Amino acid sequence: MQPYQESSEESGIAAYRVTPTTIIIAFKAGGVYLYNHSRPGRVHVQAMQKLAAAGDGLNTYVNQHIRENFARKLS
Repeated sequence: MQPYQESSEESGIAAYRVTPTTIIIAFKAGGVYLYNHSRPGRVHVQAMQKLAAAGDGLNTYVNQHIRENFARKLS
C-alpha cells in the first residue's frame, strides 16, 4: 500500500493501492475496501485513482459519490 499524501492532515484515508481495474483504500478509522469496475464502476474507479495519485480530494469523493458502494471489505 502507498501512503496517501493529502496536504491536509484531516483526510480519513491512510493508504491506497491501484491496479488497472481497482483501487484499494485503507481508512484511518479502520477498514480496507476494494473498489472495482463492477462496483462502484469504471468511471468512479478511474476518478478515485486520479485523486489518489494527486493526493487531494479522495476522501471527499468517496464520501460524496461512493459511500457504501464498494466491491468488498477486505479487513
